[in-house]
Amino acid sequence: MPVQMILDLALLALVTLAGAQDLLSRRIPNRLLLVAWAVALPLQAGLGGAGLLDGLIGAGVGLLLFLPLYLLRGMAAGDVKLLATVGAFAGPAATFQIAVLAWCVGGVMALAIIVGRGHVRAALRNLRDLLRPIWLRLAGLPALPATLSRPGVGDMPYGLAIALATVAVVWARHA
Repeated sequence: MPVQMILDLALLALVTLAGAQDLLSRRIPNRLLLVAWAVALPLQAGLGGAGLLDGLIGAGVGLLLFLPLYLLRGMAAGDVKLLATVGAFAGPAATFQIAVLAWCVGGVMALAIIVGRGHVRAALRNLRDLLRPIWLRLAGLPALPATLSRPGVGDMPYGLAIALATVAVVWARHA
């Protein structure tokens, strides 16, 4: 079996386990991610030096795309680590595609959770509070840091969004 096919199968196994675990416990275990790294790097090295470099750059792309969202408290650290690990398997271009698709899937999931729990007004207040400093700066006024009217209004298993996006990108690659 070609190494790329093994990489894709291992990646699908990773995101299936991570997505299910996140859905059940709202956590993505570090042990799962460490095992995945122990699989991804040797497999990428099996593709040659360019494969290993591709995996490392893919991991960096995943980290850089999701780290700002973690720093803004928009997602958990496990989600950032999961996308970086996905990048180690998928490489930079596919990781970028997975991230964009995960943002879309995550947005739909977030809206469904907010509406389903009846938190639409609270979510709109939080959005207003987050955007207020930007509008003040654009108007040339000093802006205070954003404070939310209420804590987060949805506890979303973002690992599931990453898993669905990964499956879609890998499926499209082989279709």
